[in-house]
Amino acid sequence: MKRRLMNRLNRFHRAEDGNATIEFVIMFPIFIALTLAGVEMGIVTMRHVTLERAVDLTVRDIRLGTGTAPQHDEIKDIICDRAAMVPQCKSNLKLEMIRVDPQNFTPPPTVPDCTDQSEEVRPPRQFTNGMDNEIMIMRACAKFQPFFPLSGVGRKLTKDNAGYAAITVTSAFVQEPR
Repeated sequence: MKRRLMNRLNRFHRAEDGNATIEFVIMFPIFIALTLAGVEMGIVTMRHVTLERAVDLTVRDIRLGTGTAPQHDEIKDIICDRAAMVPQCKSNLKLEMIRVDPQNFTPPPTVPDCTDQSEEVRPPRQFTNGMDNEIMIMRACAKFQPFFPLSGVGRKLTKDNAGYAAITVTSAFVQEPR
């Protein structure tokens, strides 16, 4: 009886059935986590790049526009038309345009003014159109919900109370003379 039990245990010990299953169970979650992280980072990067390009093109139009001084809502519409990857851009984008005095420089607030879906809508913190030869800083903040909010990257993004993460873009320019 003891010998038969030892033979079975030795056969079980030498058997290699199920090795692939064990490797799959160990490696599959790692590959899925890496894939989700890559997709999430790609989406966040595409949103940031399209917003940055839209702000740069709009700032160029404002800077070179002679005799025109577009206002907040018009600038926001132009940026949103150009930023195709920013979801619900018109409701999730907030702009700041800050006049800078080069002789007495005070940096803008380090935390950008963004929308918060869990709070009441607030007007822009500061938005002033520049005069000729003035240095201006335009900052845009767009909120979005992560594509995979429970994956590694989506979970680590800083979010507001409604679960929205933010991307910000800053551009400085000199208002050309009219």
